[in-house]
Amino acid sequence: MLATIGSAIGLFAATNIDDIVVLTVLFLASGRGKPRPWQIVAGQYLGFITLVVISVVAALGLTIVPDEWVGFLGLIPLGIGIWTLVRGLRRNDDDDDDDKITAVGMWGVAGITIANGADNISLYTPIFRTSEPGEVAIMIVVFLALVAVWCTAGRLIGTHKAVTETLERVEHWLVPAVFIGLGLFILIESGVILRLVEVLA
Repeated sequence: MLATIGSAIGLFAATNIDDIVVLTVLFLASGRGKPRPWQIVAGQYLGFITLVVISVVAALGLTIVPDEWVGFLGLIPLGIGIWTLVRGLRRNDDDDDDDKITAVGMWGVAGITIANGADNISLYTPIFRTSEPGEVAIMIVVFLALVAVWCTAGRLIGTHKAVTETLERVEHWLVPAVFIGLGLFILIESGVILRLVEVLA
């Protein structure tokens, strides 16, 4: 059991280290009112549970989302990032603070989590397939506990006075940059762009 817990901790950390950056940016934005902290946590859980369900189903030999389509999920953070950037460019200097940051609600956070979780699915699926049901259940419980740890870490970093004071000067560019970069990374890493070029060519 201890070996299973240890493996689950290592697996979660390896596949979710990039989420710390995303969560930090989201909690930094929540300091302006949107998204609310509970929306970030709920969205993170909703997205992660979706990834686990997809992995379990795939481990049973079924395919919910064809591999060649998974990369298109990168359009979610890319779209949010572009929308945030356009909104930031169009705002006036006399806008209220609440209008200076993009509202990414619970569903938006869930979408970003799912889009960023292709590596989770690719690693969880074979491990779930080769593990006993009891071991899989332990792993999932550990994963869900670690989501709370990740959210706590993201909030501590994103609301730390020294961090917020440093990032406030670039906040309006940081949020879209992180989301656009994440979206492009997913699209490129998944090979979706190359397949589109091949189809169009």
